[in-house]
Amino acid sequence: MIHSLSGGVLARNESLLFAKVEIEGAPHWYLAPFFVSAGDRVLAPVGNGLAEGTVLRTELCTQQTAPIPLNRARAIEKKL
Repeated sequence: MIHSLSGGVLARNESLLFAKVEIEGAPHWYLAPFFVSAGDRVLAPVGNGLAEGTVLRTELCTQQTAPIPLNRARAIEKKL
């Protein structure tokens, strides 16, 4: 963790698991709050509902290397 001179935290280097999920032929990135791997079927939010999809790949990222901004990231609901 890096601290600024004013006492705030500039960066947290915690690892986050992201999953690229194919839903209806389109890829989407999601936070994975539990372990998933390529080929797993999952239930994930799309629009205002949930849809089934297949995990294409996973990446362990930091906040700075995440494939999408964390404030826009949605999480996988459950593994099927």
